[in-house]
Amino acid sequence: MRVFITGDKGQLGRALHEQLKAHTVSGGDLPEVDITDRENIRAAITAFSPDVVIHGAAWTNVDGCARDPDRAYLVNALGTQYVALACASVGAEMVYISTNEVFDGAATEPYREWDDPHPINPYARSKAAGEWYVRHLLTRFYIVRTAWLYAPGGRNFSNPHRIVQLAEERGRLRVVGDEVGNPTYALDLARALADLIQTGAYGVYHLVNAGHCSRYEYVRRVLELAGRGHIPVEPISLDDFERASTPPRFAPLANTAAAALGIVLRPWEEAVAEFLHLFDE
Repeated sequence: MRVFITGDKGQLGRALHEQLKAHTVSGGDLPEVDITDRENIRAAITAFSPDVVIHGAAWTNVDGCARDPDRAYLVNALGTQYVALACASVGAEMVYISTNEVFDGAATEPYREWDDPHPINPYARSKAAGEWYVRHLLTRFYIVRTAWLYAPGGRNFSNPHRIVQLAEERGRLRVVGDEVGNPTYALDLARALADLIQTGAYGVYHLVNAGHCSRYEYVRRVLELAGRGHIPVEPISLDDFERASTPPRFAPLANTAAAALGIVLRPWEEAVAEFLHLFDE
């Protein structure tokens, strides 16, 4: 199988290269490949002539998206449109990596694949718009929502190394206790995607490490596993945490569709423990 990965320098892109070694893999990322340039991304995909395009490129800085919604739509919505059009022109299947933030967080149980999206911030709206383009331009696609992704080298607050670093630098942390999601290890997601593209079972999927927790619970567990359980962590409310974006309070995802195909990610606690063991800094 010939697989093209957009955003292949990112944390998921690097993991996909590792997991797809049995296939012929190529990809592109900034500055050489720009998904917001319709001709540029079309040329890159056409030149490789892939069977599958895994579209991982996105602007995932949620607060940045809130400050600049036009750029968020350019990258996450129109960029996805251009990738989908390129897939259509070469007859490739498309995998679109989306987010749990397309939901509003008003639920009382994890969201299923068929629940209606209701995004409440610019990042989420731009990603939901990307989903809309995929659904309306293609018939052979996988929309894969994930959450709180981390990988070696990542600088986001979902990364266990970043959590440990900040805890050591500051001596204590204040972490939101009423935002709930699924911490997801990029390597586990990449493995699941490698399995999914073999199925031909097109549709919408939720691929996250099993289980869910609050940001506060996640940080506490990370610090305990890293031997820093003595560092104080104070739970605070989203209302007390000043930021540009407004994330959904309760937006864990339930893996129903992929589980029916036998594709299940391990519990998030196991993934974090392995990550800290393998990449101890």
